Parts: sequence; C-alpha cells; structure tokens
Amino acid sequence: MTAATPGIRVLIVDDQPLVRRGLSLILSPDPAFEVVGEAEDGQQAVALAHRLRPDVVVMDIRMPVLDGVAATEELARTLPLCRVLALSTFDMDEYVVAALRAGAHGFLPKDVSPEDLAAAIRTVHTGEAVVAPRLLTRLISAYVRAPLGAPPPPAVTTGELTPREVEVWRLMATGLDNAGIARSMDISHSTVKNHITSLFGKLDVRDRAQAVIAAYESGLVTARAGGGDQAGGVTG
Repeated sequence: MTAATPGIRVLIVDDQPLVRRGLSLILSPDPAFEVVGEAEDGQQAVALAHRLRPDVVVMDIRMPVLDGVAATEELARTLPLCRVLALSTFDMDEYVVAALRAGAHGFLPKDVSPEDLAAAIRTVHTGEAVVAPRLLTRLISAYVRAPLGAPPPPAVTTGELTPREVEVWRLMATGLDNAGIARSMDISHSTVKNHITSLFGKLDVRDRAQAVIAAYESGLVTARAGGGDQAGGVTG
C-alpha cells in the first residue's frame, strides 16, 4: 500500500478483549489494513459500522446483547458494501451457517493463522466468499435440511436453469471448487465461472455459500446419515 492507496478498513468485533487485541495486533502492523475500531457486541458493532464505515467487519458469532448473526443481518441490510467475515471457536457451528445465510461473506475458525486471516480479509474485501469448499459442505450438510414437501426454487421448477447450470450447482454443493467442477464436467475454468455467475443471478443468491445453502434447502443435494452428501432429485 502507498500513501495514495489506503489500507482495507477493518472493524473487529468480539466479546473477549484479549481476542480483539490479538486480532488488532496481527493486522495493525500491515499497511494493507487499517483497524478503525473494536466492538464488544453486535449492537455496538452495527453502531460503529455506521459511524466508521469499515470495508470489512471481523465478526464473532456468539456474543451478548446482539449476537453476530443478527448483527450480520442488520449490516447486510443497511450497509451492503460492508463485508462481514464471521469467526467461531468451533469449525462445526450451526451459528456459522446462520451467519452465512444472514449475509456473511466468509467464515474462519478463531485459531486461524495470521497469514490466513490477512488473506481472508483481502478476499472478502473483493466481494468473494471465504469458506473452504469441503468445510462449507460439511457445515451446511450438518445443519441445513429441506423442509418436507418444500418446492425447489422457482428457477429450477420453471426450467430457467440450464441442465449444465444445475450440474454446476450440484457439484458446487458437494464440495468441489471451480477447478474440480471443470475437471468433472470436462469444461474450462472460465466456462465454470460463467455458469456460476448466471446461476447466482437466477437463484438470487450473493455467493457460493448461499448457493450451497439453497441446494440443501431445495433438496438438490441431501445429507447422508454419516454426514456426507449425495445428489438429490431436481424438478426441471
């Protein structure tokens, strides 16, 4: 970063002072970031975000007063350009799925390395999602189920999705990244990206995490008893 290029403005939110201080000490020496504030609960986070206008909010999930899920939902509604990166003590945490559904752009466990934290903030700042595909699939398959008799999304029932888009969606939901989808379908990486862009628009989802949640909610893929996933039926 140069003097003419300000760092990514980061707001740190956690109810534990030591965690907030540790995250700040990790980011502050790097000129790529500017830690603009710290908050101890979701209510304070929302107020500070409106006042300080951070680019990225590093948000703890479980907090008093207003938890990270509710705070994320409020920020997604009122400050859509502010990206939320959710943090949790546990990899398998149903609140993480709720945060992703609410609008978080990514998830990291609290024991993440400084290098991975910095990389995740940079990625989220660009508007991309940050969740390892396999971890995302494990999380969502564990905590998201299609309600009995729930109809598939309108884009599927009306045939708006092409067969290739449905297959990209299914493979994404089973945990493949773009390269894996390209290999599985024997198509180029750029073609996969084009299909995903079209898919997001037709499903009215913002990112990969919300697309995978939608796949489980619709029954496109279903969780096996052992925690894996498998392809489900699609109404076309």
